[in-house]
Amino acid sequence: MREPVRAPAAVVTAALDDVAAIGDFFALRVGGGDEGWRPVDHFYSRGFADLSTAVADRYRTDELRVGVSIAHLGHAARLWSPVLACALLHGIVPDLGALQRAQSGSELRLPEPAGWYADSLQDRAESVYAEVMHHLDALRAGLRVKAAPRLLDGNAASALVGSGGVLLSAHPHLRGPLGELVTELLRRGRLAGTGHLTAPDLAFRRRSCCLYYRTPTSTKCGDCCFAS
Repeated sequence: MREPVRAPAAVVTAALDDVAAIGDFFALRVGGGDEGWRPVDHFYSRGFADLSTAVADRYRTDELRVGVSIAHLGHAARLWSPVLACALLHGIVPDLGALQRAQSGSELRLPEPAGWYADSLQDRAESVYAEVMHHLDALRAGLRVKAAPRLLDGNAASALVGSGGVLLSAHPHLRGPLGELVTELLRRGRLAGTGHLTAPDLAFRRRSCCLYYRTPTSTKCGDCCFAS
């Protein structure tokens, strides 16, 4: 069995800096001062209560589980986006082990850049899955508001496909390899059975609902299981 090869810090930083230009959810800050940042496990152990409450307030709902679900979905997108983009555009899978989150927001940061060359990994899709789902497992374990497990799995899948769609719009030449990677990921672990792709542009129909329809807007998401 071959050993994964670590990429130099400068290479990881360059990859993350490049993909950050795709959009806010692809921005993973590297280095800088520690003030205003805490290890993301600090927030997981508290059930992401600060962001969940802020989201519930923003959408004017008194159902905290709605805030939890939407905050979880947004965090999943912030995890998938830079990892997918770095893997496909630069052949780098970032190491999210030391991930931090802003104390007063949802932005993410790596104090030190780290990652692996994707072509040195025995199973690239499994490595991408593990880097992201490790964090979503920790967040799930810390939740203090009841949320259906398959709702959270559906959120993870929806965020994955949504991130892929944004990446595809920015880099249409990735259609083939991106579609293959997303399809592989949707077959793995808890993502399996959460929904199915409905078109080559990564349109998706999930089997669970993120509860956004329960906000005062009553709007359904594009991949909602309740959408006609």
